[in-house]
Amino acid sequence: MHTDNLSRWTHDHAFHSGNAAGERGTRLVLWITVAAMGVEIAAGLWFNSMALLADGWHMSSHALAIGLSAFAYATARRYAHDPRFAFGTWKLEILGGFASAIALLGVAALMLVGSVERLLAPQPVAYQEAMVVAVLGLLVNLLCARILGHAHHHDEPAKAHHGHAHHDHAHHDHAHHDHHAHQDLNLKSAYFHVMADAATSVLAILALAGGWMYGWGWLDPVMGMVGAVLVAVWAKGLIGDTSNILLDREMDHAVVDEIRAVLEPAQDPAHTRITDLHVWRVGRQAYALAVSLVTHDAGLSPHSVRQRLAVHPEIVHSTIEIHLCDDHHA
Repeated sequence: MHTDNLSRWTHDHAFHSGNAAGERGTRLVLWITVAAMGVEIAAGLWFNSMALLADGWHMSSHALAIGLSAFAYATARRYAHDPRFAFGTWKLEILGGFASAIALLGVAALMLVGSVERLLAPQPVAYQEAMVVAVLGLLVNLLCARILGHAHHHDEPAKAHHGHAHHDHAHHDHAHHDHHAHQDLNLKSAYFHVMADAATSVLAILALAGGWMYGWGWLDPVMGMVGAVLVAVWAKGLIGDTSNILLDREMDHAVVDEIRAVLEPAQDPAHTRITDLHVWRVGRQAYALAVSLVTHDAGLSPHSVRQRLAVHPEIVHSTIEIHLCDDHHA
């Protein structure tokens, strides 16, 4: 059995794989969200709008969740050189994204309960004034989405460089899966919170317009319910993305099939076969693997196996065990 040396990778790759633009954008969006949150909650109470209050509550919870995302970035950077983190601190960012997704579910529950209460016990709403505040809230959300979108695009060159390394051996579906898998999920969670805010602002505007123009008072709480369902759906997707990484549930990733194809070529007189394979992500663009091989090739060595795997630069750490088999039928 042979295990490669991790020291250079951990210092040159894992400790510097954070998204600085994402951290800056998340901090800025946090302060903007806190300010807008205070305005919306106060206006919702003053003008007696459930849709506006739902948007404000939603935004207050998002302020907490976006704060968690910013904290995750800062913590990952702070402990980047701590040797106790064997593969770096990237998963702290994933943990931040997971916590934000759980907060999204809490937001959805609060919105649903509040909307049902208001539907059962309707109250008068100051539609015109509430509409102004809802529109201002939407503009703030669009500004925050633009900030986080810019941070996402700033992070794209690194992914593009990584994708170029796959040009000669990856299929289109792998490239698509890779692009999805290598997203900054901490930044994505903050972006989802902002987009959920924008969606509930739009729903609040529609509800207020319907109540103001047609007297449809019931539309205000109904739109709150629709917003709650939308937020819950987004939260569910984000929980799935982050929990898969935290639980190392990625053996269905396209790169696993490609590793199998490299280590078990179709035309192989030595009949080399994989008896055990584990692949897990240790960075946004980095994987580790442990593999056991049975072969009739006496010249097969961990070094030669690692040379085969060189077409996958995302494999940064490998543990390789080789069993030489004399029985051709094994």
